[in-house]
Amino acid sequence: MPIRHHRYWLDRFNKSRRPTFPRLRGSFETSVVVVGGGLTGCACASSFAAAGVKVIVLEAQAIGAGATAGGLGIVREEFDASFQDTASAHGLRVAKSLWEAMRKASLDLPAALRRLGVKCNLAPEDLLTFAPREQRTIRLLEREQQARRDAGFDHRWLKAAAASREIAVESGGAVRTSGWSLDPYRASLGLAAAATARGAAIYEKSPVTRIRAGRKQVEIATASGTVRADAVLVATAAPLADLRALRRHLEPLDRYAVLTEPLPAAVRRQLGRPGTTLRDVAAPPHMLRWVGEDRILFSGADQPPVPDRARERAIVQRTGQLMYELSVLYPAISGLQAQWAWDVTQYHTVDSLPFVGLHRNFPRHLFAMGASRHGAGLAWLAARILLRRYRDEPAKGDDLFGFSRVL
Repeated sequence: MPIRHHRYWLDRFNKSRRPTFPRLRGSFETSVVVVGGGLTGCACASSFAAAGVKVIVLEAQAIGAGATAGGLGIVREEFDASFQDTASAHGLRVAKSLWEAMRKASLDLPAALRRLGVKCNLAPEDLLTFAPREQRTIRLLEREQQARRDAGFDHRWLKAAAASREIAVESGGAVRTSGWSLDPYRASLGLAAAATARGAAIYEKSPVTRIRAGRKQVEIATASGTVRADAVLVATAAPLADLRALRRHLEPLDRYAVLTEPLPAAVRRQLGRPGTTLRDVAAPPHMLRWVGEDRILFSGADQPPVPDRARERAIVQRTGQLMYELSVLYPAISGLQAQWAWDVTQYHTVDSLPFVGLHRNFPRHLFAMGASRHGAGLAWLAARILLRRYRDEPAKGDDLFGFSRVL
């Protein structure tokens, strides 16, 4: 069977059941325009609409079909970043505030999805970050764990023997954090439905070509329409053409993922426990999660973006690399094939943390950028922070997520 080079979460969803939305045509006025219809954009639209704010969402492709459909589908209580490094760069108080906000969002998003009745295969799922039996990496992970414990976080340390038993890999130790797994595409569709039920308007195949801010309003243009609004909320993965000044804050990297064919029972018995997501301490890291009971989703092999003409070849090369690295981790998988393989561009920041909030040079803009690598919980965190910003009711610590952190 040939490998499908499509984003799994979108590809597995029946095409006949995918909701469709019209293109933006004509001129409109609203309170807030959300640019980007991924999980973050849909979470923001749902939150703003529920608060009685008039919202229009502009998506360049289809709702949830971009970085969201290429994600792992993990809700994490932590950032994809070092707490110790964050405390060194910004201070312990800032690091604690950031991590506490992320932990709260990791609880609030599942609660919101359940409350809204969104069917997205939501289930509790721990995350284990593990180190190989190599003293330098073990010490680094132990210091990270100790920094978190000293700050009051209850992330559990697993000693070498316990970690090795749980993940079926020779390990020098691991840090356990709690979280959830979900289908990110279905979650974005559910939040989009909740937004439209509250009066939000969604337009697909409507890439933004221009954003012009005036003294009282901002005008957002597409190829076939315009919207005037009080504010624009930018929830796209990449900076738009009119936001070139922000590119220096974001480094694009292509991340690759493979999903295996169903694993035979004899192979599954030699692997780690389903229901636990694994992350190693390689640079760049790999992440592994079970999809259902018999497939493994494995991601990593980050590299700078390749030209479009070389993209298919790069996916083929990285598929082979990831399947080899997976077989090194779990030799029992050797000989099995990938059934899906895809890429997604993620944006890294100078301090490995997302930007959510304001930028001093863009007074009518709200931003949620560099978010996808940190897991689905950040979508809800961004929605709550930006709604408070729009209402001019920021909570303590909200300013720490904005660009002022590095400017």
